[in-house]
Amino acid sequence: MDTHVLIIGGGIAGLSLAWRLAAAVPVVLVEAEQSLAYHTSSRSARQMQPSYGPAPIQELTHRSIARVEQISASLPSPILMPRPMMTLGTVAQVQALVDTHTSLTALDHAQTMRRSPDLRPAGFEAAALDETAREVDVPALLDFYRREAVAAGAVVLTGHPVSAAEATGAGFSVTAGGQMITARIVVNAAGAWADDVAEIVGARRRGLTPYRRSVAIVATAAPVDPAGPMVEPADESFYYRPDAGHLLISPCESVRAEPGDAQVVEAEIAELIHRIEAVTALGITGVVRAWTGLRTQPADGLPVVGFDAEVPNFFWLAGQGGYGIQTSAALATLAAQLVTGNLPEQDEPLAAALSPQRAGLN
Repeated sequence: MDTHVLIIGGGIAGLSLAWRLAAAVPVVLVEAEQSLAYHTSSRSARQMQPSYGPAPIQELTHRSIARVEQISASLPSPILMPRPMMTLGTVAQVQALVDTHTSLTALDHAQTMRRSPDLRPAGFEAAALDETAREVDVPALLDFYRREAVAAGAVVLTGHPVSAAEATGAGFSVTAGGQMITARIVVNAAGAWADDVAEIVGARRRGLTPYRRSVAIVATAAPVDPAGPMVEPADESFYYRPDAGHLLISPCESVRAEPGDAQVVEAEIAELIHRIEAVTALGITGVVRAWTGLRTQPADGLPVVGFDAEVPNFFWLAGQGGYGIQTSAALATLAAQLVTGNLPEQDEPLAAALSPQRAGLN
């Protein structure tokens, strides 16, 4: 099989790039698992938070929300729903957040209680509110990327792990799932396995490390307000938000892990429930289900995006950490412009900040 671009990885990164590229050049996407988005992309907290992350991430998030809202307008059901983000803390902590992020508004104690009456009054002094945050229908977004990519001519192959790759004068010859694929450009969108894929291709590893992050859906004794905000403390040590009549919670742990099918540590969920019970009076009665994903990132916490300077025609689209869903539309657009050589001049500083050649990467 011959193609112009071979994308390795069928999660949010690979699917979104296939969506942006397939109308311009022939694309083949290979995924090692039997289903797409099996690992991290299907195990997210399903939230876009413009005030979350370093400056390049915030810029990409703002762009992604605007783009996904455009996508939603053409669909029967919206992909994005309003879900304000509320950060609890002292008056000083809240003021520091508001001074740093223009999208945040300070709420005093009474205003916070009116906005989220399920809180325990003694647990905080004030809150910072981000009204621009959105909840994401991640399966719908992933399906949109896949559907549009295939409609534009992309070939998507599941159950095709990459086992070998050889650079040729015109690009690469890659063996995936026992099938030989020749491609002018290979894109590394392999998530937790991105550094391993780089080694197969002959590229230098970039220190991409997977970290475990868990989420649980819990039942509550008191009804959960379906329009309630996502709530976190100022130290970002956990969060919770409404989810289809239940409560979605996360301990926000960041524990180094090996690439693989990450599993929940039940003791951590039990401890998380205890901590959230101290903040809210909803009364958690039990775990409905729980899951764990991997957030893969380099030491500086920014995605690695761009052509490898040492291995011609090898392109990185990896290391999104916990920002993959919220940046996908804009990051795929940026990556597609880099792949096709059409990057606008005004985006060159953003591309440089994410480059595989930037200082600090292995």
